[in-house]
Amino acid sequence: MNNINQEVGKKIRNFRKWRGLTIQQLADQIFKSKGTLSKYESGDITLDLVTLHHIADTLNIQVEQLLYQEPRHASPLMNAVPSSFFKNSTRFYSYFYDGRNNSLIRCVIDMMAQSDANRYRTVMYMNVKDFENYQECENMYWGHTEHYDTLTTLILKNQATPLENLYINILASFQESEKKWGLMAGVSFRPFMPIALKMLFSRTPLPENQELYNELKISKEDLRTLKIYNMLAVT
Repeated sequence: MNNINQEVGKKIRNFRKWRGLTIQQLADQIFKSKGTLSKYESGDITLDLVTLHHIADTLNIQVEQLLYQEPRHASPLMNAVPSSFFKNSTRFYSYFYDGRNNSLIRCVIDMMAQSDANRYRTVMYMNVKDFENYQECENMYWGHTEHYDTLTTLILKNQATPLENLYINILASFQESEKKWGLMAGVSFRPFMPIALKMLFSRTPLPENQELYNELKISKEDLRTLKIYNMLAVT
């Protein structure tokens, strides 16, 4: 139980910092003392559901984002997923290359409870500094994932800027694989324009070496396919 309290408290602290709030500022907004909030964040006090929902509302996030979740634990909810890549896992890691500043962008995707037929609630943390404190990120997206026999689609909305929607399509595979390519369509704000890019998804963090950088960059084969179909495609 203490471990769960500490994990929930760590998430509250990370999201508070992401919102730029001090302990006193958040404590005032949820009508608690600074000392009580400090104990929530350290895991010394177990939160009740009402307070947990109040904190989530104040931070403008979904309450599921504060709950403790086993990242690699087999889940019966995920056993019905058609694609073998997504079965028995609830956390995934994704990478893409940002040519605007020549940098590697790391993402964490958490898939949660099934909300409808073939749909799973999903949150993506984009441009995380490290995977240990992945809630400290540049952008957060909330939405759902739809699994079908031949395709998995993530439909996500920026939690801070609702005008930005992301659509990520990943071809389904019935073969065991630790990595999968996906195509993301969205919006760039620097400069402001519609974009599409390729993303690499993995069940575990990948070595961040030159080989990974080369994989993520647009290749000669990508350009050849683009010229043939007049479309950016990944398989």
